[in-house]
Amino acid sequence: MPAIATMLIYLLAGTALGLLTLRTGIPAAPLAGAILGAGLVSMSGRLEVAQWPSGTRTILEIAIGTVIGTGLTKASVEQLQSLWRPALLITMTLVLTGIAIGLWSSRLLGIDPIVSLLGAAPGGISGMSLVGEEFGVGAAVAALHAVRLITVLLVLPTIVKFIAPTGLIDP
Repeated sequence: MPAIATMLIYLLAGTALGLLTLRTGIPAAPLAGAILGAGLVSMSGRLEVAQWPSGTRTILEIAIGTVIGTGLTKASVEQLQSLWRPALLITMTLVLTGIAIGLWSSRLLGIDPIVSLLGAAPGGISGMSLVGEEFGVGAAVAALHAVRLITVLLVLPTIVKFIAPTGLIDP
């Protein structure tokens, strides 16, 4: 099958499941749906791995970064003035926990320490996958982060909805 046809099938699968998940009301549902859609097609083994044109990934990462960046406003910076301590605590805790879980998983489960460390790192799927690619383990790292991302997107909003009305957290 021509490479362009393969890419179109992946795009259609990602778009279809991404749009379908819009109806769930889950935060970032289109992202999770697109990952699942394209991932299911890829995991089926019926198609070649998509060969994206050179620079495509970079363009998409710039676009995603731009979308996220536009959400950072003057008010965000003002909030950071009072949130720098929690930001530092959360960041350090996540990094240290990621290292501990990564090393522990490597020993306990016998997987490559690079895969487990990058897979347990508190980064985004695209960033950590790119780092993984530099070490030759991008697909494995992407798989671990996809499972984490989808799980977090499904579980945390439910927990927040459950806790918020009880007064345990301020809305």
